[in-house]
Amino acid sequence: QVQLVESGGGLVQAGGSLRLSCAASGRTFSSYTMGWFRQAPGKEREFVAGIRWTGGITYYADSVKGRFTISRDNAKNTVYLQMNSLKPEDTAVYYCAASLRYGSSYPRDFGSWGQGTQVTVSS
Repeated sequence: QVQLVESGGGLVQAGGSLRLSCAASGRTFSSYTMGWFRQAPGKEREFVAGIRWTGGITYYADSVKGRFTISRDNAKNTVYLQMNSLKPEDTAVYYCAASLRYGSSYPRDFGSWGQGTQVTVSS
């Protein structure tokens, strides 16, 4: 059983930065792909960024490339999402998720989810 706990959300002005954290426990994560997703009110959950736990290969949605960076700390079993140059359209609940399917960006491929953390970007 994988447990994921997100933190770091909040209110920030447009152009500002936030760093989200996802503390993972319950498994050895060397075979996992970790992902960040977000869901705005009235919209479907969408992929933001992913990272292969072993090797650290990363991939991003086009909407966040160049602004967001996903990383992981093996010693702390924690995944991060550094968000820079935030825009009002980045406002959403952000979720951390874990998958055994390499390189996926589909929510259905992620079997474990955190509770989410709210990010609000004001204009």
